[in-house]
Amino acid sequence: MEQLVNKYAQKLIQAKLGKASGPSQPIIGGLDDMLVWNRPARETQVLEKIFDHLNINSLVFLRPAQPYKSLIRYLANQALSTTNGLIQPKDCETRTFLHDLPVIDSFNPKKICAVLKNRKSVIINPMDDTDSFEGPAIIAHGTVSPEQGFVTVSSVCFAGFIKFFTDYLESLQTGQATQAAHDLFDEITPYIQEEQKKAPKFIPFPFADEKTVYSAIIEAGRKTVEYGLVDSYFGNVSYLWNGTLYISQTGSSLDELESCIDPVPLDHSTSAGLTASSELTAHLETISRTGCRAILHGHPRFSVILSMDCDPMEKATCEFNTQCHIKCPKKRFVDHTPIVPGEVGTGPTGLCRTLPVALEHSDNAIVYGHGLFTISQDDFSHAFDTLLSVENRCRNLYFKKVFRLRNNPS
Repeated sequence: MEQLVNKYAQKLIQAKLGKASGPSQPIIGGLDDMLVWNRPARETQVLEKIFDHLNINSLVFLRPAQPYKSLIRYLANQALSTTNGLIQPKDCETRTFLHDLPVIDSFNPKKICAVLKNRKSVIINPMDDTDSFEGPAIIAHGTVSPEQGFVTVSSVCFAGFIKFFTDYLESLQTGQATQAAHDLFDEITPYIQEEQKKAPKFIPFPFADEKTVYSAIIEAGRKTVEYGLVDSYFGNVSYLWNGTLYISQTGSSLDELESCIDPVPLDHSTSAGLTASSELTAHLETISRTGCRAILHGHPRFSVILSMDCDPMEKATCEFNTQCHIKCPKKRFVDHTPIVPGEVGTGPTGLCRTLPVALEHSDNAIVYGHGLFTISQDDFSHAFDTLLSVENRCRNLYFKKVFRLRNNPS
């Protein structure tokens, strides 16, 4: 357990959600035969009480680093003031796994436990200076491993990022942006990582044997995480070789795919697909329609943000304006990248029905509020280059839109 709490503390730092020292240094506790922490901290006096009242084996506590610190404080203040203590993002990961983000106003073990009995996380954000607790902070728990808390905290930071930048663009479009929102945007923009233009090298096509296929998939997953093109480690990757689709397993870490890749024969001669990615059907339909070999899926932030950008006037009169993510009937694009609706799974609104059709005519497509899929005909070089270049274009397009609207308000 000691090794695990240290591992996931380090992962939060590597993801730039926390820091190696100071207030944003993660605190992670794990309970095995005894309770261990990755580091000593005064906050553990309160956090230990949570273990006494919940059936958990791990807890992650993080005062997020910038820009997440300021934007989560802003969203939390809004939630406590106007939405009964709930931040309500609309990205796919939040809809699917978190639903909303509860906020409380004090570092109180009873209040924390009351939320965590029913939810995966809680944000603590004192509204004034009377509370000595320095916020904001995110707490998340795990019942099996500290990995669960790491994923949840990462997802909260991701969801907060997507929500603020999505809401800010819409508020500019409707002429409702507040001075506080302008100030926050100006404050956190310098912290946002500059676009990365140089893509890494990959194992080149053709792949000589099955071992090379596994190595190529592991490499593609790891580099997708290293370049920050995912939410925590979510996403999936696959490769078609000799009549078998090799695909990352459901819930696997893209940066740790060793032993987490399933070989799924196209003739369905084995049951290997039972543990494969939940988006297996979308991958199978994509290779059938496009003839591609490699598929790469990540959650680049500005690609997700712009996929949710819709003309406010059109949205107000659209009969699907509360179901944009699954039923948007309009053909939409970011630059030349198609945006499609669709949810995970094989139901009538599953992305297996919308994504492959889009990829017949493009080597990339964004699923609304979800993430970016890219394909290539040989190795992963083109798929990764496309993932990176589309995100860079989306990032630049977002800032161009914002600065144009700020300089020329309607």
